Amino acid sequence: MHEKKLAYIERLAECHSKKQFSKEILDTLSNDKLLNDLLFYYREARLQHNDNDPLLTRSYGRRLNADRKLIMEPAITRLFSNYLGVYDIKYQDDAKFAICLTHDVDHIYPPIHHTALSLFYCLKALNPKRYHEYISWNYKGKEYSPYINFSNIMDVEEKYNAKSSFYFLATESDIKGSRYEIEVLENELCNIMDKDWEIGLHGGYYTFNNLDNMKLEKKRLEQVLGTKISGYRNHYLQFKIPDTWELLSKAGFKYDTTFGYNDMVGFRNGICCPFNPFNIHDCDTIDILEIPLNIMDSSLFGMAKSPKDAWDITKKCIDMTERYQGTLTLLWHNNTFNNPFRDTWSKLYEKILRYCNEKNAWMTSANMICRNLRR
Repeated sequence: MHEKKLAYIERLAECHSKKQFSKEILDTLSNDKLLNDLLFYYREARLQHNDNDPLLTRSYGRRLNADRKLIMEPAITRLFSNYLGVYDIKYQDDAKFAICLTHDVDHIYPPIHHTALSLFYCLKALNPKRYHEYISWNYKGKEYSPYINFSNIMDVEEKYNAKSSFYFLATESDIKGSRYEIEVLENELCNIMDKDWEIGLHGGYYTFNNLDNMKLEKKRLEQVLGTKISGYRNHYLQFKIPDTWELLSKAGFKYDTTFGYNDMVGFRNGICCPFNPFNIHDCDTIDILEIPLNIMDSSLFGMAKSPKDAWDITKKCIDMTERYQGTLTLLWHNNTFNNPFRDTWSKLYEKILRYCNEKNAWMTSANMICRNLRR
């Protein structure tokens, strides 16, 4: 076990730096409690396997006893850089760091509570016209739904020379009822792919722990697309360490981007770049790339005290990632856009794009991040 851990740490270092750890430093690192808890997930994996609480797989940091202040900094990256310097990853267009842009498509039609909230906000803003536009799909036709807005999102990103990934549900059932049938979006999916944005699978609520469901949902989405997909993120960020990674690898996925927190933002395992996970049971590297999720819109605004606070938290994460020349992954749901009661969220997204564009970040899809590292 000890020798395999040392080899894993050494491989991580070789992937991101021209330098290597000395044997003495490797030995010191392998016994570091923080490194074991974060990089090898000892604490979280132990909780998930020893406790039947279903919320432990829902990636709630508070349930997993995560330290909010600690994960706001990539602690393991900082530890490595103290010995090896910053990462030596080559990005496109000579960018010094990367922003991985992603969107989970949970809804394509506004649920009742969204409609009610929109009415409240539009009335409060004395803007009934906005509400009328929001609900007009009810009589114009489903194709006019404000959440079938993928072209709008891509237009915003294109302004800043950015691309992104969209993750669609293809499950037969959902814990909160049927969301949508993926087949009805065939034309929209083709349009996304024609523009060279990425489409991946948003695995069903229980799929994270079920290989058969992973394969079925993957096949269903691929049949609609007429091509293979490589990326995955589970619904509600459901995840079990290290089992989900092993199942995804067996199902034929090249990368996952679920590994983050539902109620916090930051760097869950202390690293600000993609990595190949380590199976603490088999003591071996898993054949899948994890592109960890750092900032989700609902998590950010759930912990921020104000829009300004949300921006300050986000900016801190961006600047930290730039400092270490790493990769920061964002998740903004499609129902954040064209949504009266989430205008602040969509405006912040464009502010992020503008800021990162000024910093010459490589803003791209998860699939392109994966390809870049596999070259």
